[in-house]
Amino acid sequence: MNIEGHEVPLSLPTELKLEDKWILSTLNTLCKDVTDNLEKFELGIAVQKLYDFIWDCFCDWYIELKKSALYGDDEAAAQGARQVLVYVLDKILKLLHPFMPFITEEIWQNIPHEGETIMLEKYPEYTDALSFPEEAADMEKIMKAITAIRTRRNEMNVPPSKKAKLYIATAEADTFAHGVEFFKKLASASDVEIGEEFSIDGAVTVVTGSAKLYIPMNELVDMEAERKRLNKELEQTKKLLAQDEGKLNNPGFMGKAPAAVIEKIKNQAQREREKIALIEAAIANLK
Repeated sequence: MNIEGHEVPLSLPTELKLEDKWILSTLNTLCKDVTDNLEKFELGIAVQKLYDFIWDCFCDWYIELKKSALYGDDEAAAQGARQVLVYVLDKILKLLHPFMPFITEEIWQNIPHEGETIMLEKYPEYTDALSFPEEAADMEKIMKAITAIRTRRNEMNVPPSKKAKLYIATAEADTFAHGVEFFKKLASASDVEIGEEFSIDGAVTVVTGSAKLYIPMNELVDMEAERKRLNKELEQTKKLLAQDEGKLNNPGFMGKAPAAVIEKIKNQAQREREKIALIEAAIANLK
């Protein structure tokens, strides 16, 4: 959809962004891994590596990372994104062709290509020219931070539409500076400030291996509304726990109920106790 009406060269752009080097380096390693496993007749491992790369790296991350460039006003950035996307998709189709010959041929014929058929194309190989281990590691740090923020926001039931300023305390400021737009787009940051350390009262803290991330709580949630919601959920969970504990403390029930039913209720009660502890901790954090 994004290459219609555009002449997209099959070569890579001269200027590669950090995320481009990450996907190309990861793809480069994939070529080696798939070939090594095919030579050992480990077909299941080879296709699993392809599956993981296509979904986790290419679809879940890279395409999302490049949407801003594709739909932005900078035509040079958009064209660079198209070139890398076509290049990576071309290599994916060639790697996948032995496993899915017909659909890969059909897709390949509908993207920019040279040659008559994918069947006669050279199988992708590892090349030192597309090995960017340092850049790939830097991009992984940004991605881990984004994932950690999204997980924490999800735990707090904060919708993606709710924007909040993000403070990043790290000794690798240059690395995280490359990810400012990604944090805004994928981690719902209204603004991003990077420094060696921050002291922010009432902030949600998220820690990764390379950074400590702070989000002011009052920008994430309506404190009073969240307190009411948590107290209501706490009351409901305590009622459920009381019901389950009532059954477990009832000799008549315990003497007649099947062992599987008793075990199920014990597990429910344990989950409810754990949930109560988490809710109480969340309420304490609001203070």
